[in-house]
Amino acid sequence: MTIVNIHQAKTHFSKLVDAAMSGEEIIIAKAGKPAAKLVPILAVKPKRTPGSLKGKIKIAKDFDAPLPDDILDAFEGK
Repeated sequence: MTIVNIHQAKTHFSKLVDAAMSGEEIIIAKAGKPAAKLVPILAVKPKRTPGSLKGKIKIAKDFDAPLPDDILDAFEGK
């Protein structure tokens, strides 16, 4: 844990943010008394639930059928 005064925090803010992002806690003091804490934000990944969209998505039976010639020609630039 690092303690810095407000003037140091303003002067070296980007370095302090980099230190916080790497896991260090930074205490910012005003008149020698702790006033704020700079800590990293931990990214929260949403929990995946297999099958949560079951019944909400429909795939046509001919989903993987060959494209008609005119559409295939358009994709190929003919």
